[in-house]
Amino acid sequence: MISEPLALYALVLLVTGIIVGFACGLLGVGGGFIMVPVQIWALTSTGIDPTLATRIAFGTSLAVILPTSLSGCHGHSCRGVVLWRPGITMGLSGLAGAFLGGTVASHAPGDLLKMIFGIVVLLGALRLLFAGKLQPGQNSQTSVDRSKDSLLRYILWGMAVGIVSGLTGIGGGVILIPAMVIAFGFGMYQAIGTSSVAIAFNSVGGILAYAINGWGVAGLPAYSVGYIDLLQFALLAGGSVLAAKYGVNAAHRLPAEKLKYIFVALMIFIGLKMIGVFGWMGF
Repeated sequence: MISEPLALYALVLLVTGIIVGFACGLLGVGGGFIMVPVQIWALTSTGIDPTLATRIAFGTSLAVILPTSLSGCHGHSCRGVVLWRPGITMGLSGLAGAFLGGTVASHAPGDLLKMIFGIVVLLGALRLLFAGKLQPGQNSQTSVDRSKDSLLRYILWGMAVGIVSGLTGIGGGVILIPAMVIAFGFGMYQAIGTSSVAIAFNSVGGILAYAINGWGVAGLPAYSVGYIDLLQFALLAGGSVLAAKYGVNAAHRLPAEKLKYIFVALMIFIGLKMIGVFGWMGF
C-alpha cells in the first residue's frame, strides 16, 4: 500500500501540475513560479537538504516547462497569435543564457537562489502593473509585422531572460511578457503566444545545465538525472500538458486587461512567498 505522506505528496504535485498547465495556456508563462515553492516543500518534507531541494526544484521545473510550453504554443499558434521570428530569436539566445544561469545556480546557496527568484518575479509584476493601461491596438489578436524590429534587441533580451530562467528555474514568461508588451509593443495575446516559444528554448538550456552539473551529486532522490527528479517530473507534467489547452481556450475569452491583472496578482503573491515576507509576518 502507498503510505499516506507519499499519497499526499503525489496528489499535491498532480494538482500543482494541472494549475501550472492552465496558467501556461492562460498567461503564456512556464509556471515555474508556481511549481518551485511547492516542489521545495515536497522535497524538504522528505528530508532533502534545503539547498539541494532548491536546485532540484529549479531543474525539474524547467523539465516540466518544456512539454507544457510546447502544448500551449500549439494552442496559441492555431489561433494565429504566435510571432515566430521574435519567439525563435529570443529563444535561441535564451537557451545559451539559461545554460549559463543554470550552471551558476548549481553552485549557489539555496537561500540566495530563493531570494533572487522572489525579487525577479516581483520586479516583473510591478513593471507590468505600472506600465499603464494597454492601448486599444494592443488588444488585437491579429499578428503584426515586426520586420523592422532590431534583431540585436531580441537577442539581448532573450539572453538576459535566459540567464534569469536558468538561475531561478522559471521559463522566463514573467519577464518576457512585460518586456514584449512594454518594450516591443506587442499586444497581450501576441506576447502570451510568442512567450511560449521562447520559454520552450529557455527550458532546454536550463535542463542541460541542471542535468550536467547535478550528475553524481550525493543525496539526490531516487530516479534523478542530475538535479532533475523524474518522479516529480512525471507527476507535474502529467497534469500540466493536459491542462494547457484549457488555459489557451480561457485566455482567448478574457479581455487583455483582465489577463494582465490576473498575471500581476499571481506574480506578487509568489514573489513575496519566496522572499519570505509571509514568514516574517507569522503566516
